[in-house]
Amino acid sequence: MRLRQLCKFLTVFFTMSIMFCLGSSKSKIPKLSISETEVFLDSKGSKIDITISTNDKWKITNTASWLQLKRRSGNAGTTVITLSAAVNGVGLTRSVILHITSNNGLAKRITVVQRADLYPSYNLTPKAPDDAGMNSTAVQLAAKMNLGINIGNTMESESEGDWVNGNKVTESYIKFLKQTGFNAVRIPCSWNWKHISDASTSKIDLAWLNRVKEVVGWCVDNDMYVVLNIHWDKGWLDENINKAKQKATNAKQKALWEQIATTMRDFDEHLMYASANEPPAKDTEAMEILTSYHQTFVNAVRATGGRNSYRVLVVQGPGTDIELTDKLMNTLPQDKIPNKLMVEVHNYTPSQFTILMDGDATWGKMFYYWGTNHHSAIELDRNASWAEESEIVRLYGLMKSKFIDKGIPVIMGEYAAFKRTSPNHVPKDLAKHNESVNYWNGYATKKAIEFGLKPFFWEQGTVLDRKNNKVLDQCIIDALTK
Repeated sequence: MRLRQLCKFLTVFFTMSIMFCLGSSKSKIPKLSISETEVFLDSKGSKIDITISTNDKWKITNTASWLQLKRRSGNAGTTVITLSAAVNGVGLTRSVILHITSNNGLAKRITVVQRADLYPSYNLTPKAPDDAGMNSTAVQLAAKMNLGINIGNTMESESEGDWVNGNKVTESYIKFLKQTGFNAVRIPCSWNWKHISDASTSKIDLAWLNRVKEVVGWCVDNDMYVVLNIHWDKGWLDENINKAKQKATNAKQKALWEQIATTMRDFDEHLMYASANEPPAKDTEAMEILTSYHQTFVNAVRATGGRNSYRVLVVQGPGTDIELTDKLMNTLPQDKIPNKLMVEVHNYTPSQFTILMDGDATWGKMFYYWGTNHHSAIELDRNASWAEESEIVRLYGLMKSKFIDKGIPVIMGEYAAFKRTSPNHVPKDLAKHNESVNYWNGYATKKAIEFGLKPFFWEQGTVLDRKNNKVLDQCIIDALTK
């Protein structure tokens, strides 16, 4: 009997022991799960939450200085941690593997990848906003500009002055411009074409940045207002207003303007920046892409801080064509500083009179004579047959109603008609032709001022002698200034 009872007791004991062990083993099954195993962060500096669930203590190992973790360890349960990446300014995609281990013996990995911009950031020394000498709104600043002139075909060429007999800009020439009757200067300028020290990073030659700064300084020191742009620059922007090239073009726009704006940051409101030159956009989609390039320009300049926080900025209409600008430019880039934007258009109407100089084209014949009382009686087929005074009035009126009347100044960044000097295309009524050119330049200028546009005459060494600081064509100067 005792033996039977002992066997029964042992059977129950062993059964309970086995059940206890099984239950204990079940309660200690290790658990570790994570919400993400691969994370992609943008270059601007971003955050993401990761959820960790485990039934024991855990910790994370992180070897990347650019990635911050809100927590690095925790207890059993569910925990949300935040990963925060710094701005990626190195120009290369970077990554790190986070190792998560639990005291229960399990481990997981999270791969974190931060994409890079195509070019490194050049906004390396941002300053606190400084409004000293920057108090004018765009409207107030426009009112201070009476008559502007371009230093054309000079700093936008491959090498400064190559297109104008090697004549570089001098301070004496800037003073001469002011004495001649101009108080504003537009400086068309190339950067990417021949002034890049490292194409892979779009780094501008320091010597060229300092040279442009020197010229801007001469203008400001002589109380001249300055519009500094990125001109055609071998077409890196103009030829890439499309979806396929939008990201790369915005990246270059940002890289160049960060460098330009940082270099020129300490000038007061006499200096304005202009996003581009004549960026072609002929439909709504292209206009949206162009607006993104202007937005990148505004953002890049403002981010450098200092006086750039309040600087007046100029954005170009599509092709700087007045009709296209009226039709397509229905929104401007966003600017956190109100009332600091201007719009730019150009006027070469009609192009058969102002641009077509070397012979007739398939789209039209050259006009030698333009305007009321300026047609020729001996060369009728060269008289302008369209786009005379009433057309200029109509075009200026479009800009007045669309922008100027709404408190957005418009600069007419380029305009000019030229006298024909080619031996292959000599007007038969030369005196009447010369009078027509003088008249067009005077009419375009005075009507622009009347409608509120700010005119900048396109001068490329044919009206002014840059080497000797002399007027070559007094009739055109008189037409512009009197």
